[in-house]
Amino acid sequence: MTTRIITGAGLLIFLLAVLYLGGWFFSVAWIAAVLIAVAEEFSVLTKAGHRPVAWPTWAALIVSIPCFLMLDHVEAISILLAVVTVTFFVVCVIVLFRSNPRLDDMMFSLIPLLTVALPGMCMLAMNRQPVPMQRVLLLISFFVPTMGDMAAYFVGVRFGRVKLNPLISPKKTVEGAVGGIAGSMLTAMVLYFAAGMLGLSQFGFLHFVLIGFVGAIAGQIGDLFASMVKRHCGVKDFGSIFPGHGGMMDRLDSILFVTVFVYLYYLTML
Repeated sequence: MTTRIITGAGLLIFLLAVLYLGGWFFSVAWIAAVLIAVAEEFSVLTKAGHRPVAWPTWAALIVSIPCFLMLDHVEAISILLAVVTVTFFVVCVIVLFRSNPRLDDMMFSLIPLLTVALPGMCMLAMNRQPVPMQRVLLLISFFVPTMGDMAAYFVGVRFGRVKLNPLISPKKTVEGAVGGIAGSMLTAMVLYFAAGMLGLSQFGFLHFVLIGFVGAIAGQIGDLFASMVKRHCGVKDFGSIFPGHGGMMDRLDSILFVTVFVYLYYLTML
């Protein structure tokens, strides 16, 4: 537990530092995190006996990252849609023409693309917005799921009785999930007042409440999804880069799912 607390405190300090610096500092740190998470996911899938096709996803990242760093986000999204479509097609062709084509290999080849690479580009797009809005979007994407996870853990430990999904994650409870939703919504409300101090009061209170509620659900789905992948692959963690916390994907699972929702919600507000 001590190791976990020390590592968690270090990660929080590093996160606050790169969020404060923003710009290229955040972009470089985030790109490194996404690349590590993609590698971890392909690694556990391979260890489980699958034969995922990895290089199309790496090629997609090589094309997409410069676009989201330099182009307008509308142009970058158009390119990303084309890249995702081409990547899907290439993966299908490669697996179909193997000597032993398997549908599960095709599907597992696409999981890192859809659950890490695509959300990762959404985060880069939010980092390109004007600084006040950029800070708010990034804070929401990171802290709504993170604080929700913490609330779910402590409420679940104290009051948890009814299992949420024992086949995937035996320790998670319904009570913890409800506590997580409350924690995420409370975090979103706090961020609303922070946004007001940054002059972003045009986004009303109810918008933040809704983001907190849906973001909490998205984050918990991301957490359960990652647990399902680990259970399927027979591993406890995606990696060991963070002592007491596992791998990069273990830290980003809920954040990645929330990022997509936050970015899409932001686009509807433009």
